[in-house]
Amino acid sequence: MKIFAPKEHDPVETRASLDPAAVKKLVGLGAEVVVESGIGARCDHSDAAYVEAGATVSTERAPALAAADLVTRVRKPSEEEVAGLKPGAIHLSFLDPFNERDLIAKFAGQGVSAISLEMVPRTTLAQKMDAISSQANLAGYVAVIHAANRMSTIFPMMMTPAGTISPAKVFVLGIGVAGLQAIATAKRLGARVTAFDVRPEALEQAESLGAKALRIDLGETGGTDQGYARELTPEQLAKQIAAQAKVCAESDVVITTAKVFGRKPPILIKADVVAGMKPGSLIVDLAAETGGNVEGIVPGEETVSANGVKLIGLANYEGHVAKHASQVLAANFANMIEHFWDKEAKAFLIKPDDEIQKGCLITHGGAIVHERFKS
Repeated sequence: MKIFAPKEHDPVETRASLDPAAVKKLVGLGAEVVVESGIGARCDHSDAAYVEAGATVSTERAPALAAADLVTRVRKPSEEEVAGLKPGAIHLSFLDPFNERDLIAKFAGQGVSAISLEMVPRTTLAQKMDAISSQANLAGYVAVIHAANRMSTIFPMMMTPAGTISPAKVFVLGIGVAGLQAIATAKRLGARVTAFDVRPEALEQAESLGAKALRIDLGETGGTDQGYARELTPEQLAKQIAAQAKVCAESDVVITTAKVFGRKPPILIKADVVAGMKPGSLIVDLAAETGGNVEGIVPGEETVSANGVKLIGLANYEGHVAKHASQVLAANFANMIEHFWDKEAKAFLIKPDDEIQKGCLITHGGAIVHERFKS
């Protein structure tokens, strides 16, 4: 089986779908691995390192895509590149399937088996393939480090002959994988951390890391069967926003992590809340790339509100630590390929009835096969 990993063309994308370690693992399985020249340029891997790991480096993208039995990439492809894949090929990447109906239809029409990394089930068996979690972990870390670099104050308390410096107050909204890592990182840097989530079990996890849990009685909430927070009703959301506003006004840093998969994220911090915050404080919005949790956030940019609050809406937070982000993402790819690898045929097997593939296989055999996208 020939596996091809093209370099990413999106200007904000710094990650690679395969790193040399993953290449070595796949070659060890018996795969022929081809990577596009320059695939690791933005995550500190040279073409020579890929060759040393056993890959062939190609400078011809279109022919390599056309010849590939399996393609790995980070971002979703263009419809034109899907048309260049051969029928029966397998494509693994983030696909944003809820918002890409035309792209999914193109995959089906081309006879390509498309696997969406966002849809990998959050189960123990699939944990080693869970790219959403591996990348969110790094995004939470980057959010705190970026905030620390942009502040005019420091995170830890310091006792000096000239007086005591109080620790920074950090407020984390959303205690998923990214939120938990943000809490842990802020605590390591010496901040006082308050955290909020609609799920009681998530608040307990935050407290186990040393954060103070903000508890708001919202009535019935809970999580989805995939481990995400459920979308709130308008009444619940209004109650949550009011309680959060008081904490935001006292905070030096606010980090929002609330992404609603397949839909625009909820606005958790409105303009009046920003107006009530201290000059010099800042908000880091991890959902900015898909619309943002903060009213007035500009995706991909840092802006300053009228009262001096910095609004940070970077794209691809995990890509700011591209080498490690690529390392764990490439491991997710390699683990998935290994899990479904037939040693005798030396090929990745499509198994539509497998519990993992049933969750993330979107198209196969010329049709849309995932139950949530068939209609």
